[in-house]
Amino acid sequence: MLNTLSRMIRTGILTEPLPVSSSLQPATDNLQLSLWKILGRALTIRHVDAGSCNGCELEIHALNNPYYNLEGAGIKFVASPRHADLLLVTGPVAVNMREALLRTYDAIPAPKLVIALGDCGACGGVFGPTYATHGPIASVIPVDHTIPGCPPTPTAILAGILQAVTAR
Repeated sequence: MLNTLSRMIRTGILTEPLPVSSSLQPATDNLQLSLWKILGRALTIRHVDAGSCNGCELEIHALNNPYYNLEGAGIKFVASPRHADLLLVTGPVAVNMREALLRTYDAIPAPKLVIALGDCGACGGVFGPTYATHGPIASVIPVDHTIPGCPPTPTAILAGILQAVTAR
């Protein structure tokens, strides 16, 4: 233990400083500006997992890391559907999640956008309509936009969200 500590003290800090890229800042500024023009404020998203395998959720969580910097672009996830502009739904609609999805959809103020994320949300995916699921999200609530992929990449999710918002 003492050998390890003394080696750490002798060696010092080995990490490099974070490279500063000025090319990303204008893109983020343009994104923020276009969101303000369309919505007049930040875009708020309510995410509902209607019965997915959690592959899409991992990619959504990746959107919140510093690399994609979703909050810096003016997009944030909210806990209450009453504060949301957009409903992001993943997975096929499980029988036990149908009522919760309908209540969340009804709680979002108009005008509302609904995005079906992933192949399971778009068409039922590998699960399809079975005794345990109702199939795609569009079979329960109206869907404005779908983002295909199993799971879609964070870049594809962000592009799909921006496409849905600009098509509004």
